[in-house]
Amino acid sequence: MSIDATAAAQVRYAGFWRRLVAFVIDTLTVFLVLVPVALFHGIVFGIVGGVLSLSEEVVDSVWDPIGVGVGIVVTWLYFAVLESSEWQATCGKRALGLVVTDLAGQRIGFVRATIRHFAKILSSVFAGAGFLLIAGTSQKQALHDGIAKTLVVRRSRQLAA
Repeated sequence: MSIDATAAAQVRYAGFWRRLVAFVIDTLTVFLVLVPVALFHGIVFGIVGGVLSLSEEVVDSVWDPIGVGVGIVVTWLYFAVLESSEWQATCGKRALGLVVTDLAGQRIGFVRATIRHFAKILSSVFAGAGFLLIAGTSQKQALHDGIAKTLVVRRSRQLAA
């Protein structure tokens, strides 16, 4: 199912550069959240390692996987929660007037937002070739949009209200 002809005439799909700027804003936003978390995490593990007289290698072997896991979870929740929320957008997309919809122009659910997020891994393969599809498809869909059956469009006046 896709947007009907009347609605499609009014839809303005988000192009590559606008989406790239939104992604940069989102990356900075997630980074600003993760830095304090990582610092706190490092301090706690440093103290625990010192109290238990653990070697730096032992602390790192526990700390590193947990840190990576926290980063993955925070990033996933940032994208999936915000894109499935009433905003239909991350902070970066919202700043640029973009929303994520299904092919019918409706808000996506958390599961679809999760699929879209993790499908970005496939879009990143081969030097980001899946993202370059945005420039070559009529609805400006990246590979992960095609997999999740989503669109990124400019916010209409109705959605902005």
